Amino acid sequence: MYSPSDFPPFAVTVDLVVLTVRSDALCALLVQRGEEPYLGSWALPGGFVQVAESVDAAAARELVEETGVSGLHLEQLGTYGEPGRDPRMRVVSVAYLALAADLPVPVAGTDAAAASFVPVESVSSLAFDHGLILRDGVERARAKLEYSPLGAEFCPAEFTVAELRRVYEIVWGVALDPRNFHRKVTGVGGLLVATGETTGRDGGRPAALFRRGDAVSLYPPLVRP
Repeated sequence: MYSPSDFPPFAVTVDLVVLTVRSDALCALLVQRGEEPYLGSWALPGGFVQVAESVDAAAARELVEETGVSGLHLEQLGTYGEPGRDPRMRVVSVAYLALAADLPVPVAGTDAAAASFVPVESVSSLAFDHGLILRDGVERARAKLEYSPLGAEFCPAEFTVAELRRVYEIVWGVALDPRNFHRKVTGVGGLLVATGETTGRDGGRPAALFRRGDAVSLYPPLVRP
């Protein structure tokens, strides 16, 4: 028979991987810690779940409190609970992911000394196990572009296939063959709707303009190289 003394106290936290495309790079929203542990280190936004709140509510609250960013669709990414991941106590964290366009400039608050969008490729080390969580979040975001029309949200209301391809190249971190990509995206039902107009803003000869269709999933999916 177990008793409460058999289980040491532990805490539940939330950590947030918030990704966007800025300055032609895939960027993550990071905060600089303003207190120990890891004082001065960069980390994912997040914090402790309060006694009377759900983990979903805690994720939304911590995002606003630490960065000023609100209104994002957050999906659970995973649970991280390796012993020793937090030097303060036994801590289990529920991580969340958001990939969104047109995010506002973050404003640091509560225990964050600074908040900024940082290119994922330039992130060298993060506090706690946040490097692992960030890598998992980037991989999930890259997979989402294979089967969802999310990439089109980073384009103008009317866009060319080349502009959409550039979004995929930035998020996936690879160069894509223009002709092969054009064939694939125009073959996905409901992804693109031709406007009948053209533009020369891509350079070279005029390119057809499209707008996002009503597809909620991509079939066939756009598989990464």
